[in-house]
Amino acid sequence: MQHVLDKAKAAKAASVVLGCMGSAKKNAALLAMAQALRGSAAYILAENEKDLAAGREKGTSKAMLDRLALSDKRIESMAEGLESVAQLDDPVGEVIHTALRPNGLSIGAKRVPLGVVGIIYEARPNVTSDAAGLCVKTGNAVVLRGGSDAIHSNIAVVNVLRGAAASAGIPEDAIQLIDDTSREAATYMMGLNGIIDVLIPRGGAGLIQSVVKNATVPVIETGTGNCHVYIDESADIEMGLNIIHNAKMSRPSVCNAAETLLVHEAVAQAFLPAMQKRLEGVELRGCEKTRAVIGVKAASEDDYYTEYNDYILAVKVVGSLDEAIAHINRYGTKHSEAIVTESYRNAEAFLERVDAAAVYVNASTRFTDGNEFGFGAEIGISTQKLHARGPMGLKELTTIKYIIRGSGQVR
Repeated sequence: MQHVLDKAKAAKAASVVLGCMGSAKKNAALLAMAQALRGSAAYILAENEKDLAAGREKGTSKAMLDRLALSDKRIESMAEGLESVAQLDDPVGEVIHTALRPNGLSIGAKRVPLGVVGIIYEARPNVTSDAAGLCVKTGNAVVLRGGSDAIHSNIAVVNVLRGAAASAGIPEDAIQLIDDTSREAATYMMGLNGIIDVLIPRGGAGLIQSVVKNATVPVIETGTGNCHVYIDESADIEMGLNIIHNAKMSRPSVCNAAETLLVHEAVAQAFLPAMQKRLEGVELRGCEKTRAVIGVKAASEDDYYTEYNDYILAVKVVGSLDEAIAHINRYGTKHSEAIVTESYRNAEAFLERVDAAAVYVNASTRFTDGNEFGFGAEIGISTQKLHARGPMGLKELTTIKYIIRGSGQVR
């Protein structure tokens, strides 16, 4: 695994230089990277087609192919994401606390880069650009290890970004891609303590749990999204139909897509048949009460735990708000949860009692996203509670350094 070690060490050396660079130089690099993506779209799309062809040949699902696919529009979105990050305030160097102690010591705390951020992720090549941009802005070197499904796309994107960053004065080695997609390479990367400062996994539950269980490098757990939409007894039916349609069908392969629909029994007769019609093409798997209203496949216990990333939706009829909240807190992954209701009391109870990074009233779970929250591109959605929770923007990619100034004090 010498090649993995060499790239990580090169990133470590680059992080020392990048971490001391000013905002103007980092922003210039981000703008150069955005323009390079646009100028290299044909090259990137040609490499992406190699990945898509391989996916089609091995029978990859339509939803996962969509997750993998790039287009001129998506490359433009990647470029715009880099430009939006360039416009955001740089958190590095921000003084967040100062105090003068009785002994004359001046104690301050400021934001500094984490150092080297390792990211192990699956399929989505836009993550490559987003991660590189956020790390450059925050003065962090990044070591990327994508999945085999997107290897040609990721190599192309990283080649373009490294060249553009270097042309703007950023150390080229600050953006690294591990092009060995073997499990052994990923496992080796997870043990590079002292070189990689933090690991962020992005992908399905299997990948995330593998990193959490095997890494000795500190991990920020992200991404697994078994998200719910609950249709309350006071819900506006048409609003509920629009929200579940968007939450399930707009892009089912992403982590903020809905995987389970909960419906209060008081509105099940009115809501379920209309929902079945609106979600044409989605395989519904329902409880006994659901199947008494509409003809669908029976849901198993495992279905309620599953993040499908596909056109599949588990459905359950519940007898109360309490039952809905208990179901979400048992089966959910603490990502994004939504209630559709006209009851202020029920909305407030849902917001207070549901344990998740993002909790919605009368809106789709699909809004859990750095850009939608106004943070610019995000490095992932943290579902844990330490250091960062929810969309991880720029501040979440920094840590604190205490700066103490004295005049000869001793203790």
